[in-house]
Amino acid sequence: MRRALPVIALLAVAGTLGPHFADAAKVRSWTDRNGVRHYSDHAPADVPAERLRTTAVPAQPASIAGLRTLPMDGGYRVLADNLLAGPVEVSLRFAKSRNIQSEPALPTRVVVPARSSALVATLGVVDPTQGGDYDLRMDAVPGDPRARALDVEYVLPLRARDPRIEQSFGGSFSHSDEQNRYALDLAAPIGTPVLAARDGTVMEVESDFARAGLDRERYGGRANMVRLLHDDGAMSVYAHLHTDGVLVRVGQRVRAGQQIGLSGNTGFTSGPHLHFAVQVNRGMRLESIPFRMRGPGGPMRLRGN
Repeated sequence: MRRALPVIALLAVAGTLGPHFADAAKVRSWTDRNGVRHYSDHAPADVPAERLRTTAVPAQPASIAGLRTLPMDGGYRVLADNLLAGPVEVSLRFAKSRNIQSEPALPTRVVVPARSSALVATLGVVDPTQGGDYDLRMDAVPGDPRARALDVEYVLPLRARDPRIEQSFGGSFSHSDEQNRYALDLAAPIGTPVLAARDGTVMEVESDFARAGLDRERYGGRANMVRLLHDDGAMSVYAHLHTDGVLVRVGQRVRAGQQIGLSGNTGFTSGPHLHFAVQVNRGMRLESIPFRMRGPGGPMRLRGN
């Protein structure tokens, strides 16, 4: 692969609530009948087009989880919202705290089920006669660390008669980190059908990106991709998809060999190809794992390069 897929992190500061545009390529705004201004990445059905204002904004990697604080007697409840169609592990910590206590003590970790919320901690004042303040930070990683991946054979994720591996396990260009050590870069002209390598559920997609380059700071984490969750908790990743090349929706169940996208050239990459990896969460840490794969001519030989 020509990019390293990063662990997706969410930074949240308690008490600062407002519009969130991290995964929006366009922002819609409108004023309701009471004169209140609203912002969203989707246009509401009941607002006439002439009352909508659309502003283009740079696309950013989408958040996979959100953080909320809700008032309660004597303090706050802190909840994590999972935005994916699969489990997410979150880690919560104080960036700063003054006269604040947490139950359980921070830092702490919680696994949040698919598309649901979980209580992470409750906060209260230590000395009620004194003031207090705090900042919270939350990191989120897809997958359940308790999952145990099975030794199964994956099918070739491309519709190609003669697949060619450009970079294999441990490739020196970009397969040296934990998330990509056991990954494949498969040669694929733009528009080649991308197939599910195994039965699974569409857990996450990125589809708002249109550019590519070798500037890691600018293009790292900005590749169109699909993440599938499999029944044993392993996750397969298909990256660098074409603009408008994601052909499935989050939550959709797919079968091995079913088309899920079109190959492309988006993100941190030197040219068109498909990046494929099987990943697991090892406790707030994504790791790629070795896998077996069958191509048109039988089992493929996957070795380091």
